[in-house]
Amino acid sequence: MKTAVAGAGAFGTALAIALAKGGRDVTLFCRDPATAGQMASTRKASHRLPGFDLPDTVYVTSNADTLADTTCLLAMPMQTMRSALSTFDSPFAALVACSKGIDQTTGLGPVELIKAERPDAVPAILTGPSFATDIAAGLPTALVIASENDADATRLQDLLTRPALRLYRTTDVTGAELGGALKNVIALAAGITVGAGLGDSARASVIARGFAELSRFALAKGAKTETLHGLSGLGDLVLTCTSDKSRNFSFGQALGSGAARPTQTTEGLATAKPVVDAARAMGLELPLMSTVADVVAGKLDIPQAITNLLARPVGKE
Repeated sequence: MKTAVAGAGAFGTALAIALAKGGRDVTLFCRDPATAGQMASTRKASHRLPGFDLPDTVYVTSNADTLADTTCLLAMPMQTMRSALSTFDSPFAALVACSKGIDQTTGLGPVELIKAERPDAVPAILTGPSFATDIAAGLPTALVIASENDADATRLQDLLTRPALRLYRTTDVTGAELGGALKNVIALAAGITVGAGLGDSARASVIARGFAELSRFALAKGAKTETLHGLSGLGDLVLTCTSDKSRNFSFGQALGSGAARPTQTTEGLATAKPVVDAARAMGLELPLMSTVADVVAGKLDIPQAITNLLARPVGKE
């Protein structure tokens, strides 16, 4: 089966490098012809993933027609996926989202968005604790492949697993999607905590209480507990809240310290409000994520946000 990656940013290129190891052919689609031509001729990754060479079996192209009939990994920001899907005319065997978030226009997660835009393809999501540089370097990484049909999940698991890239499968698409989306909001809170100088003990509390909120919301949406306690939930949350390589953590850290805000894509910024709005509609209380949403929207400054959270009444664990 032909394999492709749409999106030649850091994560997409890293996936193409990892999937090509062992001599397998992989098509890497880059929307910009100039960048695609440069990567094809130099065999170097773009500036977003410096220091990595492309295997000979990675075919870089800006021609979307080459994606026809492939299992295509969509390595692009969540807020651009809908428009990207509308531009692809080719039929696909499967479309695997590699984005974490909620589409602001439709309120859909990655898999539901694929189903809505491209009902001809098998929809799935690849998620879990991972950084592009680790994957490109061949460091051991474990991810989750989620599809509603176990036979589809098994086929994708077999196709995409590599010795250093281990895929575990699940049919709990809701849990896999929400674990990846909500952990970004909590990572913003963890970053704010560190940036504001509140210490590692406070960060640990944010991770634990944030996970409680993540679980409360996801379970209400039909997710399974074992999924949330696994790689795509707790595993991804811990990585994102504890590493400076996390875009969401770094953005939160800048907010907390008053430093210049990073310009990289930060999915938690777009996820916070839709999640909080949905929680309120269901009668769920998410104080930590609600505070993050208010800070991001400019309704609260950092000192007031901290004061409000610490003034909340204590209760049972």
